[in-house]
Amino acid sequence: MGARTGLAALALAALASGCGKDSDTVEPAGGQPLQAPPARALDSYAEKLRAAQAARAAAAKRWGLKKVPLAAPPPPAKKPRITTRDGFEVDGHERLDLPPVFTTVPVKEKVVFLTIDDGAEKDPEFLRMMTELKVPYSAFLSDYLVEEDYGYFKDMQKRGVALHNHTLRHPYLPALSHARQKREICGMQDVIEKRYGTRPALFRPPYGNYDKATLRAAKSCGITHVPLWNEEVFADRWEYREWDRKIHPGDIVLSHFRGREDWDGTMRDMIRRFLDKVTAEGYAVARLEDYL
Repeated sequence: MGARTGLAALALAALASGCGKDSDTVEPAGGQPLQAPPARALDSYAEKLRAAQAARAAAAKRWGLKKVPLAAPPPPAKKPRITTRDGFEVDGHERLDLPPVFTTVPVKEKVVFLTIDDGAEKDPEFLRMMTELKVPYSAFLSDYLVEEDYGYFKDMQKRGVALHNHTLRHPYLPALSHARQKREICGMQDVIEKRYGTRPALFRPPYGNYDKATLRAAKSCGITHVPLWNEEVFADRWEYREWDRKIHPGDIVLSHFRGREDWDGTMRDMIRRFLDKVTAEGYAVARLEDYL
């Protein structure tokens, strides 16, 4: 309603300033005539806003959230500069132009990014929940789990989720040679390209462990960014990387495709815990790819 009132006020002011001219145009200072927006266009816009908010509120209630999730701001016109977090560098990182390893995106807005790893749990209700709530997230997939049901993640992709690389078999990469690491990473690039038509630019090493050979292999496979995480959310708790145990603007949050066999709850329980906390603290969930 605020947007509608503001647009209407601007339209009326513009009409008033055009007295003595054709009633359908306004002469701006030193510019071309501007068409006054029809009142019915303002009504239509306001009605769409009301309908979208009502649908969002209904979805939040249906899925048991305490509050309606906050809408993320528009993506930045200029992407923030991503650099490797201090202490996360490898020898020659900058000289070799290796992909940055980071846990937070440098932003001022109160946004966080949800990322979900591996692909073990394939809950159709989770897909429906995220679609109805319109909450963005990024998936980092391992083939040994995804191959059980490639179609599940194709459905996920059709719903707007970006699918990224988490290796073929989820090994501890620093224990492998450069050649074997490259097979794990490039092999998963090939799988995602074949099954989903895209070759990812984002890669997350299993367990968050990597070495110089990992990043060299990732770069050779077309990887441009290596996002880790600053918090991890489960169905029953949160865990934090920082000493203050707080969420910060731009933090990347990790979770996993898990169900009751591994957790004290479901993926839907995890999403409720995640959204209830970030919403209560004034954070919106943004799409990671829009910032990279």
